[in-house]
Amino acid sequence: MNDEPAGAAYRIEDLAHRSGATVRTIRAYQDRGLLPRPERRGRANVYADTHLTRLRQIADLLDRGYTLASIKELMEAWDTGRGLGGVLGLAAEVDGPWTDEKAVRISRAELVERFGGAPDEAAVADAVELGVLEQVPGDEDLFLVPSPQELAVAVELHAAGVPLSAIAGHLRELRGQVEHIAARFLEFTTEHVFARYIGQHQPPTEADTVEAATLVRRLRPLAQQTVDAELARAMRLFATRQLRRHLDSEAPDEPAEESCSVRIPASTIRAVEKLVGPAQVPAFITAAAEREVQSRTLDTLTANAHRSNKIDQSP
Repeated sequence: MNDEPAGAAYRIEDLAHRSGATVRTIRAYQDRGLLPRPERRGRANVYADTHLTRLRQIADLLDRGYTLASIKELMEAWDTGRGLGGVLGLAAEVDGPWTDEKAVRISRAELVERFGGAPDEAAVADAVELGVLEQVPGDEDLFLVPSPQELAVAVELHAAGVPLSAIAGHLRELRGQVEHIAARFLEFTTEHVFARYIGQHQPPTEADTVEAATLVRRLRPLAQQTVDAELARAMRLFATRQLRRHLDSEAPDEPAEESCSVRIPASTIRAVEKLVGPAQVPAFITAAAEREVQSRTLDTLTANAHRSNKIDQSP
């Protein structure tokens, strides 16, 4: 509830106290044009509720990762009537939770019990590093669990016999692959959906940001739904293939193809997509790599043969 009276007037020290900013920061914002100059009443500078609101808006945007330069552009857009509410709404939609999970707290004793009763400080350190656990400030025996579902998966895997160090290593590998998928999905939707709203060289209009926020809300679950469907398809395919190989002793062994993830610049991926289309990118990159390996192998064989000829021709 807002406890400031209408038409309130503040000294700079009062404004600093109410906003949480320092006097020095307020003056710096004024010098940079982020904050309107105060009203001069006699020998005193007087600030109003509009200054307090502006300081809170700046703090909110800084928390969301905006730079002071970009905040200044947004504030200028607001001052010229183009609106800031839509931008804040869009930022809130993007920065808000992307899952329905609720974080829970767990004690060190509960954690040890769920993982078999034997303390493992190295595993706890790994979990904190990975963000599976977050240390609660002021209590070394209490942790916040951002994703109870992720912790439950680790518990089940450990109960099935998977070492905690292997679980942590698998999560690191999986996280890199999932972050690549997320980056590609965002590039895809930005190019085909959001560029028309936020791709201009000026702050978007109020209507643009409101519509973009609505689209974020609609499209947010699509990446997870796609990954869920594709993961289910791939798990069924490979699990069935592996089960048949183990059960059917007469079936010829299929050569197991190992795969690994390689980070490729997004610009390279886009260039390949233009050449062969998005669906053919993996095949093209694989073929290009194989051709390079074959070419180097041929060069090596040719060079070896050339050296052998020289040796044979020596007196």
